[in-house]
Amino acid sequence: MSLTTGDKVVLIGTGAVGSSYAYALVNQGICNELVLVDLDTEKSEGEVMDLNHGLVYAHSPIKITSGTYAECKDAAIVVICAGAAQKPGETRLDLVSKNLNIFRNIIKSVMDSGFNGIFLVATNPVDILAYATWKFSGLPKERVIGSGTILDTARFRYLLSEEYDVAPTSVHAYIIGEHGDSELAVWSTANISGKLIAPNLTDARKEEIFVQVRDAAYQIIESKGATYYGIAMGLARITKAILQNEEVVLPVGSLLEGEYGHNDVYIGIPTVIHRAGRKDLVELLLNEDEQEKFANSVKVLKDIQASFWT
Repeated sequence: MSLTTGDKVVLIGTGAVGSSYAYALVNQGICNELVLVDLDTEKSEGEVMDLNHGLVYAHSPIKITSGTYAECKDAAIVVICAGAAQKPGETRLDLVSKNLNIFRNIIKSVMDSGFNGIFLVATNPVDILAYATWKFSGLPKERVIGSGTILDTARFRYLLSEEYDVAPTSVHAYIIGEHGDSELAVWSTANISGKLIAPNLTDARKEEIFVQVRDAAYQIIESKGATYYGIAMGLARITKAILQNEEVVLPVGSLLEGEYGHNDVYIGIPTVIHRAGRKDLVELLLNEDEQEKFANSVKVLKDIQASFWT
């Protein structure tokens, strides 16, 4: 059966991340149909009503409704934002056991509908849950994408843009690895319009910037309870890249099958995104230190996976 066409998006989970993502889709005119699914039907219906009231000012027409898993049958993309939220002092990996059980039921319900599109996973720990989605769904690896390090990379580019007083879009730099504490900054290739950044910064300053990136979620959670605007815009960017067949490189969660010398793990790496999901992986030329840090990040994730899959 061929991949579902069109640009219908089904969002599962209308918490802070999900509702912010829906708002970003509407504001940017990314899809023409959006269905919100949540166990709390009253919440999803309220979100739909609120979004519909802004349609007169929207970028382009869009049909927004609430629904059930049956709506996934003809969806081009199912975006999963449902699950237990990260609490103050809790790491993303602490959420594994809670959210694996939730995901098992979600993926079964989606696949039972006849879904034949692309999964985009945002729930934390996103790398583990993207892997679980691939396993539970039986879909090809190209059609299961995690949000990966798209937000971490955005934070990195923003901080570097502030450091050098240039637009974030002119900064070309990546955070790769786990979306979490073992992630790493690829300083060796970070540049502004081709000019390498690393030689102009001390090791101490590079570490300060990286720690700000890595620990940003903890600071935001402590300040306002949750992070949602940044990741919502990152999810919208991935959705746009898929629906518009952009073939753009984004740092998302992809399955490794020998790339970077590792196998059988979903992890944040630069990936070419097109209408069928993942197209190709981009293998950055990591230096020895970066290779070691990336290997450690892979190990962190695989050790967790080993508790659930053999």
